[in-house]
Amino acid sequence: MARYQGGHNAGHTVTFGKNRHVLHLVPSGIFHDGVICVVGGGVVLDPVAFFEETEAIAAAGIEVAGRLFVSNRCHLILPYHRAVEAATEQLLGDRKIGTTSRGIGPAYEDKAGRRGLRVCDLIAPESLAQKISAQVEQKNRVLQALGSSQTIDPNPFVKHISASASGYVHSLSIRPRC
Repeated sequence: MARYQGGHNAGHTVTFGKNRHVLHLVPSGIFHDGVICVVGGGVVLDPVAFFEETEAIAAAGIEVAGRLFVSNRCHLILPYHRAVEAATEQLLGDRKIGTTSRGIGPAYEDKAGRRGLRVCDLIAPESLAQKISAQVEQKNRVLQALGSSQTIDPNPFVKHISASASGYVHSLSIRPRC
């Protein structure tokens, strides 16, 4: 079973007996033994949301390891995407579109513009910090152009994601090619 597009802004509820699960990124096939589930390259993936969801599924006794795979082509939703989305909404005022402010639109903009970070970028820690810093620098210019006083400091973010990258790669069952 595959999830092939979208982000964690919408969800679906799956009920088995008295157990109720709300899914946003993981395909519902995960609740059926022997079903392999894939999060495809068309999905924009927030690693924090994804791991919260998979941890909740595992805590319910559902085996995830070896059954849930993530495409190395998935684009990542990172904190600067949420900041840009919030600044855009604020700038629009009464004309705002009412987003979920989860950064999905800006992540798709980066995907379409071929500048976004992908899951496979987590595999190359030697270039990851540079890629994140370049993205943060560009997003700070965007935030300034949108009239936001917010500035993103890439250093804590680079340290966190670089330290977590190997765990993400192992946990996501990622093929190493980008």
